[in-house]
Amino acid sequence: MSLMDKTALEIGAMIKNKEISAVEAAKESLNAIKETESKVNAFVTVLDDDQVIKDAEDVQAKIESGEINSPLAGVPVAIKDNMCTEGVLTTCSSKILSNFNPTFSSDAVLRLKNAGAIMVGKANMDEFAMGSTTETSYYGATKNPWDLERVPGGSSGGSCAAVAAGEVPYALGSDTGGSIRQPASFCGVTGIKPTYGTVSRYGLIAYGSSLDQIGPIAKDISDCATILETISGHDIKDSTSILRDDYNFTSALVDDVKGFKIGIPKAYYGEGLDAEVKEQVMKVAKTLEEKGAIIEEFDLDLVDYAIPAYYVIACAEASSNLERFDGVKYGYRTAEYEGLHNMYKKTRSEGFGAEVKRRIMLGSFVLSSGYYDAYYLKALRTKALLKKAFDEAFAKYDMILAPAAPTVAPKLGDSLSDPIKMYLGDIYTISVNLCGLPGVSIPAGLTPSGLPVGAQLIGNVFEEKKLIQAAYSYERTLDWSLPSI
Repeated sequence: MSLMDKTALEIGAMIKNKEISAVEAAKESLNAIKETESKVNAFVTVLDDDQVIKDAEDVQAKIESGEINSPLAGVPVAIKDNMCTEGVLTTCSSKILSNFNPTFSSDAVLRLKNAGAIMVGKANMDEFAMGSTTETSYYGATKNPWDLERVPGGSSGGSCAAVAAGEVPYALGSDTGGSIRQPASFCGVTGIKPTYGTVSRYGLIAYGSSLDQIGPIAKDISDCATILETISGHDIKDSTSILRDDYNFTSALVDDVKGFKIGIPKAYYGEGLDAEVKEQVMKVAKTLEEKGAIIEEFDLDLVDYAIPAYYVIACAEASSNLERFDGVKYGYRTAEYEGLHNMYKKTRSEGFGAEVKRRIMLGSFVLSSGYYDAYYLKALRTKALLKKAFDEAFAKYDMILAPAAPTVAPKLGDSLSDPIKMYLGDIYTISVNLCGLPGVSIPAGLTPSGLPVGAQLIGNVFEEKKLIQAAYSYERTLDWSLPSI
């Protein structure tokens, strides 16, 4: 068994107990990347060996002196490539940022660094997090470690694939409409999208500012809870950051779901959901019920309107956020141009990929004069009504159990040929972002063809601990191992 097949907490405990050193863990991760990366393409940037080993030596010295005692100290990590990392290329998997080296690091990355985490590289993603397959990356598609002819999901597909392939024990991703939970489902790993505002967005290159959240991706819920506890906290540099009373997420790692009321929304289990996916998710419901949870079906209205509302709002925010990438201040600039306006036009035409252009155009349209009221304001009203529907559900239930995606991972190329079908793949995840709710994706099982299925637990705002407790209780019954590449 490779060291990278262990969980982050197991590796951290081995380092703390002096069974291995942080340097040995770093070398194991770098070697795993060298052996696997040509098949999976999970990284945009892998740090230089000498730099990673020097960082590991520095952390090892701090562990031995008692300066750092985090359970993640010395454990290698991959960072999604839309989080700024000082002096390390941060591209958002786009040509337009292909030469961007930030002068600062995002708050979440700094919190991990202060805890002694060892960054080994920046994970591949859909360009500017716009996509559900990690095929829109300027640096090529990431492959699913379970089946190299399939996508890993997206946009955090590189982060999830790196964990599933045993290149790193854990990674950070970001979730705008399911971008942690859906690829976690496709790759058979665990991911948490926390309540909006729990993790600072400072240094996260924005797609949809009212929707984006950074979260952990790992092999199990114990790792995810520990990582979330490490990266969470109020940040004055982020105006949407929330000061919470309790960040002690690991205290919820308790094997007990007795009395938990779990709602099954009928609308999530009807037309469009593959039978083999439904079967695995319902097994999760049965397991939780056998452990003492109360399972009930209920009607969740308005979910049919979630996708159009989400894409109107997300694209509107994207068209505004991506306005800054013009070739003037940083990033790619076209080689030949005539005048400032032509430089803007050619830079953006050459620098952005097709999916990003599609969403910028849609966002600009819905914000334009004459269409703002008809589309954007209507989408905001729908978002408010959707939040009200979830509030009513959480007045009755502790959490909601749903699929993370309607299908298993599709074949490479299938989704790009039909963008609308790709958008519809977000049907079970986007409401969580529109309403600022927490969500957790956990492995539910394998289909007869051997592909992983993820189940999603959705909670009320600030109630991650209930989700973590339910996920932990379920995982105690799960016999799960990741694929060998």
